Amino acid sequence: MRRTRSAKIVATLGPATSDEQAIRALFGRGVDVFRLNLSHGTQHDHARRIETIRRLEKEHGRPIGILLDLQGPKLRLGSFEGGRAHLDAGTRFRLDMDEAAGNARRAPLPHPEIFAALQDGTELLLDDGKLRLRVDSHGNDFAETTVLVGGPVSDRKGVNVPSVLLPISPLTPKDREDLAFGLSMGVDWVALSFVQRPEDIEEARTIVGARAWIMAKLEKPAAIEHLDAIVSLCDGIMVARGDLGVELPPEQVPELQRLIVRACRRRGKPVVVATQMLESMIASPVPTRAEVSDVATAVYDGVDAVMLSAESASGRYPLEAVAMMDRIVERVEADPSYRAGIDATHDAALSTTADAVCASMRQVASLLAPAATVTYTSSGFTSLRAARERPAVPILSLTPDLAAARRMAMVWGVHAVLVDDVRDVAEMIECACRTARAEGFAKEGDDVVVVAGLPFGQSGTTNLLHVARIPR
Repeated sequence: MRRTRSAKIVATLGPATSDEQAIRALFGRGVDVFRLNLSHGTQHDHARRIETIRRLEKEHGRPIGILLDLQGPKLRLGSFEGGRAHLDAGTRFRLDMDEAAGNARRAPLPHPEIFAALQDGTELLLDDGKLRLRVDSHGNDFAETTVLVGGPVSDRKGVNVPSVLLPISPLTPKDREDLAFGLSMGVDWVALSFVQRPEDIEEARTIVGARAWIMAKLEKPAAIEHLDAIVSLCDGIMVARGDLGVELPPEQVPELQRLIVRACRRRGKPVVVATQMLESMIASPVPTRAEVSDVATAVYDGVDAVMLSAESASGRYPLEAVAMMDRIVERVEADPSYRAGIDATHDAALSTTADAVCASMRQVASLLAPAATVTYTSSGFTSLRAARERPAVPILSLTPDLAAARRMAMVWGVHAVLVDDVRDVAEMIECACRTARAEGFAKEGDDVVVVAGLPFGQSGTTNLLHVARIPR
């Protein structure tokens, strides 16, 4: 099951792809990582999906990543008389803590944390930005607003406060229960919603520890203000363009997407572009040309992975969506200008031994054109630093740690293989050559560039580069 592309595909499982047959088919079409969206479905539903993925992984002998996406806090209005109301632009509208059903003049907003953070002039967005309110005055339990953009609104619609740092944790009680469930099931990545500050990552890390890698979902403007610190603290980033596009003018999203991708590539952290990538394929067997260009743009920028949400979870054509994304990625990576763009946007290595070795690996690979780069890693660190360099040849990641191999399914260019521990350099080189042949990356007489860290089994010690020739 070797993939011939470098960028990975993440697909969300849901009602349309719950059974074993569907999951098998998605994997066959090109899925590298399966996303479990804890905003929907029960823990029992997700447990069955995890068990199916692990059986599939064992049958194919290829590590498969599982991403647990936590719901995060949901800020919503209360209910309305008759279930709905219509707000007219220019009218006054009150939000308060009174649980009584709302109307065209007021509505319940049971979130004291919002009122505590408001300032006069703050804008509130209702129903994914369809309605816009300006705060004229406020207190600890109310806000008097003017309707700037009106329209219909109904029970439990979402509320966004784009310009305010809200004093709330990204982990709700439900998230903590779901996180405990996911960690007990051995998920590989945890996606943290509603990240606003570096402290949000630290809070999650105290719970997760080393049991999974943390992916911060960037969907709040406040997070962009702390971008470098958040990227530094987490293990990966998701560009959650749906909510980001609600809280910011849509024309800013492409610029921010590129900014985030560059920050992640500079740090060597995996970055995923998500939301509405092939949205029309929820109901159509073919995407729009604009959607194809959107996916291609992310790949040209050098992202680690592109993600399908409703397209694979609840759409009518989940297999076609995955196959289309696979074809787009392969076509882009076959374009000579793709390599030129990757090289042009490559940042200089950091002043560390690991990056010096991996930068040398990239240079050696460009001069010798080996069949593959082989990294030997216990934690995944060496493979991550190698992937940061975006070498022109595949990265074969050998590891004795199954958890590390599964996490690598999210990382650009990495094909992870579970191997036994090695005792010395000679045994490692022999293992690298043997596995490169067995996995179809190299043949007799080919060169491979081997990168590893000594002593073996100690994370973060990348310090060895060796060019080996596959024996005849």
